[in-house]
Amino acid sequence: MVVGAVLIGVLVVVLVGCGCVVWSDRGGPPWARTVGNLTVRAGDALRGYYRRNRRGG
Repeated sequence: MVVGAVLIGVLVVVLVGCGCVVWSDRGGPPWARTVGNLTVRAGDALRGYYRRNRRGG
C-alpha cells in the first residue's frame, strides 16, 4: 500500500517536471523555467550516473 503511494507520488513529480520543461520551452513563467531546468539537470545527472555504473561494473 505504501509502496504504491510512493510510486504514484514519484510519477506525479516526473509528470509535473516534464510538463514544466515543455511549458518553459514555450515561454512559461519563471518558476516553470526553474522547475524545467531542474528536471533536465536531474535527468542528465541520472544518465551520467547510469553510464558510469555500466562502464565501471
